[in-house]
Amino acid sequence: MSRTGATDDGDELLIRLGTLTAQARAQAEVQRSRVELAIALQRGMLPRGLPVAEGVRLAVRYAPAYQGLNVGGDWYDAFTMADGRIGLSIGDVQGHNIEAAAFMGQVRVGLRALASVDSDPGELLARTNELLLSLSSDLFATCTFMRLDPATRVLESARAGHLPCVWATADGRSGVSDDEGGPPLGIQHGVDYPVTRYRLDQGGVFVLLTDGVVEGPSLHLDEGLEQVARLAGVAAVARLDMDALAAAVIKQAEQVGHEDDAAVLVIGHDGPAFQP
Repeated sequence: MSRTGATDDGDELLIRLGTLTAQARAQAEVQRSRVELAIALQRGMLPRGLPVAEGVRLAVRYAPAYQGLNVGGDWYDAFTMADGRIGLSIGDVQGHNIEAAAFMGQVRVGLRALASVDSDPGELLARTNELLLSLSSDLFATCTFMRLDPATRVLESARAGHLPCVWATADGRSGVSDDEGGPPLGIQHGVDYPVTRYRLDQGGVFVLLTDGVVEGPSLHLDEGLEQVARLAGVAAVARLDMDALAAAVIKQAEQVGHEDDAAVLVIGHDGPAFQP
């Protein structure tokens, strides 16, 4: 082969490498833009403030975990309803991409909007389920919705395929709720979601969370929930600030062994006992 032929082959190879490099850079830029958009969607959909009510203490933590396009759709929400009660939700959309983040926004907004029509947790999840099915999306979401009456400290809860909540009382008792739930939102029509009623004892706490906090290759779900229950029990006995408890719970996400979103919503009460 002549020197000229070898030079031509080398030039062609350099041109091909340059083209591939440019394409890789363009794809990386698209990926980066999509991740930034997904993160913006996530953060934009989270509430900017939490409701305030006498004796009620709320605290939240949210840790988005992302690698490449692996951005999830976990969320929490808390808002005051028209009748003065507080609506609380936490959930997780199937999938880890920009579509999951966008779908999360639809679920959260749907819950808020429908809560103004029917605030019963079971009916609210049923209505939201039908709304999501009407969108004909391939995605689904797990969710827990609670309605808290600050005056009576009664918590009404319904679950759609989501993790049970953790509870603790000021006398040191703690555990994981065993309430009945329904299937995730967006899977089948005509589903009923049972409602379970709790009482938020003075000095007690409830912890709502997503599976990124308590489950992964390095931590079994039951073990993760038990660890959160122990943390909640210690916090209730020691009368720790709810923010401190939320921070301790979200730190547990470091033990699960994978990168995933993690959300925590803590509900506490430190006011005087209710007199009927």
